[in-house]
Amino acid sequence: MTQGFFLIIELVVVALGTIFSVTLQENFDLSSARLEAVAPYLLSTIMAAVAIFPAFRTNRQVWRFTLMPDYLALAFATVATVFSAVAIGFNFNRLDGVPRSLPLLQGLLILFLMVGLRILTRAHYRWGLGFLPFRTDPSGRLPERGGRYTTVIVVGLNELTGLYLRAVAEAAGEIRVAGVLVNDDHAGYLGREIHRHPILGTVKQVWDVVRLLEVHGVFVDRIVVTGAFNKLSQEAQEALLVAEKASAISLEFLTDQLGLGPRSTSGAGIGSTAASENAVPAYSLYPEHLAALAQRPYWRLKRTLDCAAALALLIILSPLVGFVAAGVAINLGFPIAFWQERPGRFGRPFKLYKLRTMAPAHDASGRRLRDEERTSRFGDLLRRTRLDELPQLFSIVKGDMSFVGPRPLLPVDQPAEFAQRLLVRPGLTGWAQVKGGRDISATEKGALDAWYVHNASFALDIKVLALTGPMLISGEKVDGVAIKEAWTFLLSLNNQEKRESMDAEYAGAHAPFCAAVE
Repeated sequence: MTQGFFLIIELVVVALGTIFSVTLQENFDLSSARLEAVAPYLLSTIMAAVAIFPAFRTNRQVWRFTLMPDYLALAFATVATVFSAVAIGFNFNRLDGVPRSLPLLQGLLILFLMVGLRILTRAHYRWGLGFLPFRTDPSGRLPERGGRYTTVIVVGLNELTGLYLRAVAEAAGEIRVAGVLVNDDHAGYLGREIHRHPILGTVKQVWDVVRLLEVHGVFVDRIVVTGAFNKLSQEAQEALLVAEKASAISLEFLTDQLGLGPRSTSGAGIGSTAASENAVPAYSLYPEHLAALAQRPYWRLKRTLDCAAALALLIILSPLVGFVAAGVAINLGFPIAFWQERPGRFGRPFKLYKLRTMAPAHDASGRRLRDEERTSRFGDLLRRTRLDELPQLFSIVKGDMSFVGPRPLLPVDQPAEFAQRLLVRPGLTGWAQVKGGRDISATEKGALDAWYVHNASFALDIKVLALTGPMLISGEKVDGVAIKEAWTFLLSLNNQEKRESMDAEYAGAHAPFCAAVE
């Protein structure tokens, strides 16, 4: 069953929840006149749900595997839908004929029905425990490989798949799952999700999936097979072995690692070796200094302001977002959005979304197109005005991004010596953008971003936002004074830490002598 089918089910549930809430309001004495009075509000609710529920990806959930994060997504989608319906209805007819308590009752009933359907589906199969994939890390610890995680593709659709995904989430280590591949008999699940991880394709498509992920900045290190290898089709087995031999990807078997099956003879591959050789130091500052930066009270205030402002802008700019998205669909076709995976706060990967500004890389005959052939005036306009970055407002609401912060880079472009820029959420705009942008080197951007992390404040964020508008109009300009100030600050900070380290070492080495003198 497709995502569209499940979206229709959710819309029916939204409509039923709304009608049932009206029925309860009328003490089960619902007249046709009352239905006509609330019909505009019902229509507003369905219109809002059509846009909001797919944005929270609720129609992609595999109901038998839904857990707490999926229920939270349903709750957020329901709240956003009710708020949007109230806003639309108020602008349309000032909510005439709609009782003031109806939205609250409506939201509770919709959420009850949504969650109830999933719980019944889980009960039809088998109960499982929940997990929390998004963890906070108040220590400010950065990944020891500078934002480079070990990326895994999971093969299989069974209870061991759920066990492995839960284990990865509970461990909260430096392993992240790019997605799941299934055998041909589960091909109907394509496009849906297991524990928030997408089902990317069938096993025999593994090489195509790996290449497609690379386009999005995701480089696979390991493939973990959760079921018995001999139960895969011959074509799927050959595809996995070819992918291992033709690349640095390691092929592993979960049953072997758990001691539940015979030792695999395929070998561990060379992915882990290659990954360790590419390891880089994560940061040059001391962990205590990083932890103090990560725990600054301003970050909590900044997050609250970001979320409130992004929600307000999404409501205000919703007509513009719809107009631009329609323009992309007409001018460039579907999909209208493009994503790449970037290191976010503490180096945790997130998907950076942009509206497409270029046509597909190949034409209908499969010929590779030059960049000049893929561009259009409409796409150039979106890039110049930064309208292609409108989807990142959703990332701000979700908590992946901020309005002001270091721009997110690809993992391979993340400078190890400036990894402290990963202590904060990446931003739509930043100090490095308004003080140089694309006209300065990567190290100069890193220095400016590191200076911002140490000096961030509400006044500085307002200044960055105020400078962003003129930059969009007149273009980027290099501010040599700001760059020099950033380098001077970081050099003094580094020297200070070295002096403190030397003083500590001296005190430790001469402690016996000092004690004897006293």
